[in-house]
Amino acid sequence: MTVTEPVEKVLTLKNMNPLIKSVEYAVRGRLAIRAEEIRTDMEKGKGDKYDFDRVVNCNIGNPQQLNQKPITFFRQVSSLCDNPDLLKKENRSLISQLYPLDAIERAELLLKSIGSVGAYSHSQGVPFIRNTVAQFIERRDGFEADPNHIYLTQGASSGVQTLLNILTENKNTGIMIPIPQYPLYSATLSLYGATPVPYYLDESTGWSLDIQQLEQVVIDARKQGTDVRALVIINPGNPTGQCLTGENMCDIVSFCYQHRLVLLADEVYQTNIYQSHERPFVSFKKALMDHPNPEVKQGVELVSFHSISKGMVGECGRRGGYFECVNIDKEVMEQLYKMTSVSLCPNLHGQILVDLMCNPPKSGDASYESYTEEIDAIYVSLKRRSKKLEECFNSLEGVSCQPAQGSMYLFPSITLPERSIEAAKKLNMAPDAYYSHAMLEATGVCVVPGSGFGQKEGTWHFRSTFLPEEHLFDNFCSALKKFHNQFLEDHKD
Repeated sequence: MTVTEPVEKVLTLKNMNPLIKSVEYAVRGRLAIRAEEIRTDMEKGKGDKYDFDRVVNCNIGNPQQLNQKPITFFRQVSSLCDNPDLLKKENRSLISQLYPLDAIERAELLLKSIGSVGAYSHSQGVPFIRNTVAQFIERRDGFEADPNHIYLTQGASSGVQTLLNILTENKNTGIMIPIPQYPLYSATLSLYGATPVPYYLDESTGWSLDIQQLEQVVIDARKQGTDVRALVIINPGNPTGQCLTGENMCDIVSFCYQHRLVLLADEVYQTNIYQSHERPFVSFKKALMDHPNPEVKQGVELVSFHSISKGMVGECGRRGGYFECVNIDKEVMEQLYKMTSVSLCPNLHGQILVDLMCNPPKSGDASYESYTEEIDAIYVSLKRRSKKLEECFNSLEGVSCQPAQGSMYLFPSITLPERSIEAAKKLNMAPDAYYSHAMLEATGVCVVPGSGFGQKEGTWHFRSTFLPEEHLFDNFCSALKKFHNQFLEDHKD
């Protein structure tokens, strides 16, 4: 057969899954793509056309990309698990000179429970590690956790996607999500064809959550035919950095009971809290178990998520996390197990880091002092950096930034000149995206426009991590101020 004309592709943009085309994920959207183009130019020796010498990715909470040091004990144990020959009797004297005793013993214990990191594990994750997670939850909250109701995951994101998939019956299924929100939720709901039901955080009161607004949102959505099934809470918040009070959490639990909603608690930033003396982290598991009404305590269905990617661990690339199910129907749990079995198991490297995160060195262990020093140094530096960047943003004309109570981000509000808004419209861009693109081209700093997270109509924001190295902050802030002043001058009304 001779082909004289191009054959049309079987798979085209027209006939592919239409739900995929509706998915948007601003954190790694157009700005991140352009940042990579600039970085490639620099690697090819074409950096002289830019007024900066490096790209700074403030668009995503990726600590080690911005040179946060890995926790030594975690890497020591991981390396021994990857190369078990080092633990053989004939190598012990040599290895004991390179590794502390507790790292050697932990690796031996993990390998005894795992076998080989190159083998599949149980679909829910290694039972020994799930027991470690259960013990961690019990110590944190003061209430028992069942290892059989804990699932280890490829980061928290895959757990969120699994639960949203199970919750979605059809296009009328509604999931309440905060605005602003981490776009994992809106993107996943688009992919599954479910309906996002937005509720708004109040910027004027530190991004607080109003229960009366939640009540009205769910009532209005159900009147319009949406089967609202779940409420997503991100605490500490992403992108806004707020932390909920215990009283507010109790009200949320009561609200979920009253309106028959599954509570999805995204708690991956639970150790990133910078006002702990005023507002320490309280999990929704504890808020539920402490609720004064036993019917609420037994009736609210809760799934909570945690991850090795955040906190002081920052092991994003190892993809480890877990979720715990509380009060979930037994038959649904069977279906959940079936779905996780389809993917065989989460990766073992991530599972090992979950074990270490949940059971770090204790007082008296060989690595305790060095581990504590490393954790404290990262925490204190993050807290300082959050204040420095907050002050930088608040010093800019027309910019207002709430402090970060938790997480890794600031979400400043910006008043943009009318000329810049008009210029953005001509380019079919959101005004804050236009501003953020200009920032990238002028400074090499990549942020995410607020329009990628959702925001109150008529307001403009951007999200930035405060993860860049602390010694760079003076130059970092100076470059932002210079850009901002020039942007206002260039777009002066």
